[in-house]
Amino acid sequence: MSLSSIVLQVLTGLASASALFLVASGLSLIFGVTRIVNFAHGSFYMLGLYGAVALTSAWGAGPLGFWGGVLLAALVVAAIGALLEMLVLRRLYSAPELYQLLATFALVLVIRDVALGAWGPEDLLGPKAPGLKGAIDILGKPFPSYDVLSIFIGPIVLTALWLLLKRTRWGLLVRAATQDREMVGALGVNQRWLFTSVFALGTFLAALGGALQMPHEPANLNLDLALIGEVFVVVVVGGMGSIGGAFVAAILIAMVKAFCIAAGTIDVFGAPFPLSKLTLVAEFLVMAVVLVWRPSGLFGKPQAAVRAAAEIEAPLRPLPRRWRQAGIAALVALALAALLADTTPYAIVLMIDILIAVLFAASLHFLMGPSGMHSFGHAAYFGLGAYGAALCFKALGLPMEASLLLAPLLAAAGAFVFGWFCVRLSGVYLAMLTLAFAQIVWSVVFQWDAVTGGSNGLVGIWPSPWLAPKWAYYLLVLACTVAGCGLLVRMLHAPIGLALRGSRDSPLRAAAVGIAVPRLQWIAFVVAGTVAGLAGALFAFAKGTISPETLGVGKSVDGLVMVLLGGIHAVSGPWVGAALFTWLQDTVARQTDYWRALLGIAMLALVLVFPLGVAGGLKRLFIREAVQS
Repeated sequence: MSLSSIVLQVLTGLASASALFLVASGLSLIFGVTRIVNFAHGSFYMLGLYGAVALTSAWGAGPLGFWGGVLLAALVVAAIGALLEMLVLRRLYSAPELYQLLATFALVLVIRDVALGAWGPEDLLGPKAPGLKGAIDILGKPFPSYDVLSIFIGPIVLTALWLLLKRTRWGLLVRAATQDREMVGALGVNQRWLFTSVFALGTFLAALGGALQMPHEPANLNLDLALIGEVFVVVVVGGMGSIGGAFVAAILIAMVKAFCIAAGTIDVFGAPFPLSKLTLVAEFLVMAVVLVWRPSGLFGKPQAAVRAAAEIEAPLRPLPRRWRQAGIAALVALALAALLADTTPYAIVLMIDILIAVLFAASLHFLMGPSGMHSFGHAAYFGLGAYGAALCFKALGLPMEASLLLAPLLAAAGAFVFGWFCVRLSGVYLAMLTLAFAQIVWSVVFQWDAVTGGSNGLVGIWPSPWLAPKWAYYLLVLACTVAGCGLLVRMLHAPIGLALRGSRDSPLRAAAVGIAVPRLQWIAFVVAGTVAGLAGALFAFAKGTISPETLGVGKSVDGLVMVLLGGIHAVSGPWVGAALFTWLQDTVARQTDYWRALLGIAMLALVLVFPLGVAGGLKRLFIREAVQS
C-alpha cells in the first residue's frame, strides 16, 4: 500500500475518532456524575441529526442556516434531555442501576416513535457544509474538506471540557460528585440541579455530534441503537467517567478500524482472509482485549462492590402450601390450553413464544439475580443454541430430537469459554465484556455465509412429523420450559444457590470461608448459557428459520427488559416479566404503528410504580400482609 493511502486512512480514522469522541464524552460525563448507564444517549444523537436536517431545510443551506441549524438543534435536544431527566430519571436515582437502565431503554422506544411521527420512516438527507463541499489534495489524493474540520472538533471539545471542569466552580462540583456525590449533597450543594445541568451538557454533546454528521449520513430511525453500542465501547475502553480516556479510546478504535480497511487480506491457515470483515466487530475485539488486560479500562478506576440498600432481598423460603397448589393448578391450565389449538391457533403460537421467552429470561435471571453478574450479551447463547439446532438438523442431517439435545451443548461451550474471562470482572465492565463477546459471535454468524447462511440465515428447520401439530409442539415447549425453570429454581434453593448469593452479597467473606467465587460464578455462567441455548433451539424449530438477529443486541436487551420488568429479586420475576413483555409487544404492535412508544410508556409506568419489578412488588406486598396478619 502506498504512503498516500496510509496517510489518508489515518486522517479518515482521526476524523471518525473526533466525531465518536464528541458523543462519547457526553455519555462519560453523565455516567461519571449520575452513575446512569444511559441507553437513550444514542436517541439524542439521532434527534440532533433530525433536528439539524429539519432546521437547515427551513432556513436554507447557507452558512447561517447550516451552522445555526446545527447549534440550535443541539440546544433544543439538550433542553429535551434536561426535561426528561427532571420528569423521569430524577425519580429513579435511588433505584438500583438496572432499573435506571430499563427506564432509559423505555425512553429509546418513546423517542424513536416520536421521531417516526415527526419525520416519517424514510431517510432524510441534509445539505453539505457551505464552503466545505470540496476536497483538498494530500500527497496527490483528495481528502474531504469537511473531514479536516472534523479532525479538529474533537481536540477543541476536549480542551473546552478540560477548562470547564478544571477552571470553574461548576466543574469543581462535577469532579467532587464524580468522586463522592453523597458527600457533595451533605455539604449543601443542590444535587438535583447539578445532575440536571450535567445531563443537559451530555445531551448537548450527543446532539451536537449527530448534527455535525449531517453532511456524512442521512437521518434515520436506526441510528439510536446502531450508535450506542460503539459509544459504550469507547467509554468503557477509556474508563467509565474519564473524558481523557474516552478521547484516547476513540482514537485507538478508529485507528484499528482504519487499519482493517487498509490492510487488505492476510493468510489464515493458507486461505486469504479480508481484514475489512473485522470492521463490523473491531471495536468489540479491542474492548475485549482491553478489559481482559485492564478490567477498569485504560484510565478508569476499579468500581467498589457495594450493593445499594434497595437491592437487599429477603432470604429465599419454600413456597407456602397454597402457593404450591396454585402453581400446580396453573401448570394444569397451561397443559389444557393445548386443546385450544384448533379453535384459536394464533393463541397457541403466542403461548409458544411466551414460554420460550420465559425460559430465556429465567436463564438470564439466574445469572443476574443470585449470581450478581449483569449481562448485556446473553442473546449469544440463545443464538448459539438456535444455530446449533439448525446446523445439526440441516448440515449434519440429524433428526429433530437429537438436534434439540445437542444444540444446548454449543451454547454451553460458548458460555464455558467466554465465562472464564467474564467472571473476573464486575459491574458495568462485566456487562460490556459480555456484550463484546456477543457481538463477536454475531459477526461470525453474520459473515460466515458458507455455514450460517450469513445475513440470510437458515430456513427449513421444522419439527419431526409427530410434533408437526401446534398442540404437540406446544406441549414439548411447555415441558422443556417447566424442566428448565424447575432446574434453576432447585439450584437456587440448593447449597450452590446459597453460595452464589453469599458470593454476590459479600465476595470477600465468601472467599474467606473457602468458597471459590470465580469458579462458582463460572459454573453459574455455563448453566445459564446452557438453558438459554435450550430456549434458542426451541425457538429455531418453532419458527422454522433463524437469522443473525437471533443473537443480536436487540435480543439481549429484550431479555434484560423481561427480567427487570418482573423483578430481579423474585424467583418468579423472569416468568412474569417475559410473559408480560411478550404479550404487550404482540398486542400493542398489532394495534398501532407506534407500538414502541406505547410499550415504552408502559415500561416507564411499571418502573415508577413497581421499582422492584411487577413480581418483586407483589412479593413485597404479600410479605407485608403476612407480617401484619
